[in-house]
Amino acid sequence: MTEFRRKGFAMLGCLLALVALATPRLVLAVIWLATDWFDRAFETALWPLLGWILMPYTTAAYMAAMLNNDRQVGGWWLVLLIVAVLADLGSNGSSRVTLRKHEREEM
Repeated sequence: MTEFRRKGFAMLGCLLALVALATPRLVLAVIWLATDWFDRAFETALWPLLGWILMPYTTAAYMAAMLNNDRQVGGWWLVLLIVAVLADLGSNGSSRVTLRKHEREEM
């Protein structure tokens, strides 16, 4: 692989990570359609599907850890996974608070 291609691939990876912060479900869908990463990271299709619906940040972090750390979650990958779980819980929790606030205003 030429030096230009390696740099281009690295830039694509960085861009994908930045977009994933804003729209994790969209990025997971693109990854599923364009690569075999889900097949390599998960043994069954059930967990990625549930992760896409319920915890997209955690699913992406787990997939990254499995693909880049010899199918183990440890070290900094574990830290990334914990941060992703907190981000998912925070985004789900803030959605519920907003919904309750709107319900109270309607009454």
